[in-house]
Amino acid sequence: MQLFWTALMFYTRLPVPKGIDHSEDLLNRSTIFFPLIGWIVGGIGVGVYWVGSILFPPELAVLFSMISTVWVTGAFHEDGFADVCDGFGGGWSAEQILTIMKDSRLGTYGSVGLGLLLAVKYFALKSMLGVEAFGVAVALKYISAHSLSRLFATSMMRVLPYARLDETSKVKPVAKGITDAQFAIAALFGLLPLLILAIYTGLPIYLAFLVPLWLVRWRLAHFFKKWIGGYTGDCLGATQQLTEVVVYLSFVSLLWVSI
Repeated sequence: MQLFWTALMFYTRLPVPKGIDHSEDLLNRSTIFFPLIGWIVGGIGVGVYWVGSILFPPELAVLFSMISTVWVTGAFHEDGFADVCDGFGGGWSAEQILTIMKDSRLGTYGSVGLGLLLAVKYFALKSMLGVEAFGVAVALKYISAHSLSRLFATSMMRVLPYARLDETSKVKPVAKGITDAQFAIAALFGLLPLLILAIYTGLPIYLAFLVPLWLVRWRLAHFFKKWIGGYTGDCLGATQQLTEVVVYLSFVSLLWVSI
């Protein structure tokens, strides 16, 4: 439970019991619950959408849903994505990229990248959520996007080393490394919502979404390795955001093809 509370404290703004330690060891071991945090964040987002769809037009319901997930995580992953856009957009060496990503100011690349990402996420969610009545399947789609994206962000720590050359230079704590046993537990939490969705709907094709997710994670890992020799916390945040959008786009693409 201490590991779970540590993960909840680190990855969200939700309250946790007093006295929860935030040591590096606990942070590293709590990574197994990162996909489970996706259940919570996705559950909050889909709950807000459900309430919003009763009171407001669907466009506002989707927007309020996005706001709720940004608020509950403190824009933690969105900030990482924007920093990656700034760093890799403006830097020409590993040192420059890492220095830019450490800067708390938001640049042109980050502003444009984050704006486009949120736009794609909004229209993908609107298309995914607006085609069927709210129910278990809709909730599972939303939650699986959050759990899977966090699983694939976690997997980045399986294939890359931590990239910061100067450990004292990092501005945010970040988990470093994960064992086989820990990753197996994280994989269970990450895959379970999608597996339940496939069984509930009788559509095993949903499991095929793991292919584009793996391809995106593989390409990002290659890109990060090439330019900075590993990953940072911002790289994990960017991976989470991009793979979350890929899940939404996969659902939308399947719906579009089936029409």
